[in-house]
Amino acid sequence: MPDLSSLLADLTAEGESLDALVAPLPADRWAVPTPAEGWTIAHQISHLAWTDDQAVMAAADPGAFTSGQARVDVDEGAAEGTRVPPAALLARWRDGRRRMVEALAAVPPGTRLPWYGPPMSAASMATARIMETWAHGQDVADALGAEREPTDRLRNVAHIGVRTRDFAYRNNGLEPPAEEFLVVLTSPSGQEWSWGPAGAAQSVTGPALDFCLLATQRRHRSDLALTADGPDADRWLDLAQAFAGPSGGGRAPLT
Repeated sequence: MPDLSSLLADLTAEGESLDALVAPLPADRWAVPTPAEGWTIAHQISHLAWTDDQAVMAAADPGAFTSGQARVDVDEGAAEGTRVPPAALLARWRDGRRRMVEALAAVPPGTRLPWYGPPMSAASMATARIMETWAHGQDVADALGAEREPTDRLRNVAHIGVRTRDFAYRNNGLEPPAEEFLVVLTSPSGQEWSWGPAGAAQSVTGPALDFCLLATQRRHRSDLALTADGPDADRWLDLAQAFAGPSGGGRAPLT
């Protein structure tokens, strides 16, 4: 895993990339529906702002987070930003991103931060925020018909997708395989990224972008160039999810 400073740099860059997509939009375009049912572009940005605020609390005031001040209604968190002008929502999201990076940078090494699932390190929190910013940014891009240039920041998203393999099985009422898979992905810059033992009996290979789109359930498996070798690895590609919570319904095939 990269060190915390590198992760925070990636987190900042991922936020700026999405910011550049939404900042020029006229106010009425913030109401454009996204592929997430019932969520507009404003809902997507509001959700990120809301979750960033919770991350700030977990990092800067963990006692307040664990004492019940943390909010849990995700849908309401997404909806609240739709009740203010887009300029105010954008300003709030920008301020929250800045405060989150500062709060995570100040977390003492070895500290575990409370969260809605198991406690996590500041580095894991930053990685999770990169993943979610990228995934919801994909929803916005899809709503606008925009093509985003993939970057090697996707390694953070892919890492979570690999690490959540067992969670995805259990989340679907299945027992995870005892053996690790070998996952080999080609990065946007042409590097080869790998997880798991080289001699693993089962494997997944393909473009990193495609794996990230699958693990965040932003594309259907049939639209992606991923190859599974082995029955369990093949099953995983039908279940993969990099996010917490119930298994999502995923996306319908594009073709």
